[in-house]
Amino acid sequence: MKTLAVIITSVSTVIFLTLYSAVPDLFGPRDVQPEKGCVFNSMMGIENTEDYAKHKTPEKVMTSLEHGLNWISEAQQKNGGWGAGSHYRQQEMDPHAVQADPATTSMVGMALLRNGSTLERGEHSKQLKGALEYILGQVEDSDPNSLNITKLQNTQIQTKLGQNIDVVLASQFLTNLLEKLPENHASRKRIEDALNVCVYKIQKGQMADGSTQGAGWAGVLQSSLASNALEAAEFAGADVDLDKLENARNYQKSNFDTETGNVKTDKGAGIVLYSVSGSARAAAKDARKAKESVEQAKQQGIIADAEEVTADVLRKLGFAEDEAIKAETSYKVYENAKQTAQREDVMSGFGNNGGEEFLSFLQTGEGLVIAKDNSWKNWYDDISGKMIRIQNQDGSWNGHHCITSPVFCTATCLLILSIENDIQSLQTMGGS
Repeated sequence: MKTLAVIITSVSTVIFLTLYSAVPDLFGPRDVQPEKGCVFNSMMGIENTEDYAKHKTPEKVMTSLEHGLNWISEAQQKNGGWGAGSHYRQQEMDPHAVQADPATTSMVGMALLRNGSTLERGEHSKQLKGALEYILGQVEDSDPNSLNITKLQNTQIQTKLGQNIDVVLASQFLTNLLEKLPENHASRKRIEDALNVCVYKIQKGQMADGSTQGAGWAGVLQSSLASNALEAAEFAGADVDLDKLENARNYQKSNFDTETGNVKTDKGAGIVLYSVSGSARAAAKDARKAKESVEQAKQQGIIADAEEVTADVLRKLGFAEDEAIKAETSYKVYENAKQTAQREDVMSGFGNNGGEEFLSFLQTGEGLVIAKDNSWKNWYDDISGKMIRIQNQDGSWNGHHCITSPVFCTATCLLILSIENDIQSLQTMGGS
């Protein structure tokens, strides 16, 4: 009976979302917010309750991670990849009934890395090797003139995040892999070459405003991930144009107005969460630099303890005029955006969880860690409790709108739950 109830709930959700998209007037105006306690909020663990942390203990997190890793390991395809499936078949939950795609495979690869596997060791080393061979093959066989690394079109990830999301996530995966690879590893040169191909394509696809071409339904997330990818690739020694990187960061920061608190959502499907999580992530590095400079000056008695992070104070500490203004802006964007991104009404996103929401949660968390913001611990207690509550019995997670893919969503949730494993690398990159 329990299984039947789950099936009925899932089918009802699909029917609702299909009608909601196709016949919007049937359910009233789009700007009407879901009522507190509605079926989606309760089902997906978004409703504002006080018991999230009760669901999160180290033991429960470890059990959840192990269950998710076992599920995703079994979901790997014979070619070494994983797939999210077509935008036109969002109801497909069988990971072996869809084509593998680079974006989803890269997310899984990063999740395996964050959870302790490498090419040489770890419970899922074999799966990671398969993922790498799949991604390298996609990059090496790609058209040099194309902005992407795959000929696949209309995948869930491309349609919702952006047409070129595959190359963006592949770049991040390869960078993460290089960080854990010995300098004399036999595959290192091949991986570095593939990373530079990805970086070239990402930069070639950058628009004048710093965003990335081929925006999807929530294209602001593609642009945010592209900014992260260039930042990580530059740290790894890839051929990154620093002006392009700065342009990408500035685009993400520009989505949040520190004076008014307004958030640009025109490339974020009208959802504040998608835009503001990227703003916080992009501003984290510069915000940390500014804050650390002011805190150090206070400890040395150079400035009073009451001083705030402002351009005037930063100029006193030796920042050039343009650097001081930029640092103050980044600090304000980060501080305001991180708070907005963690508001319960904002975290509800589209009203229930899709892959876009999970990605946004991940962006927020990584931004907090990079900024060495102690509030990341409170964020983690809250978000990990939510993730554990909504995990499926088989160990997977899936979305209930847009990116419904259990593979993509499971990989993203694994990255969220295991973020503690990458604190050092995230903060090292953020301090460079």
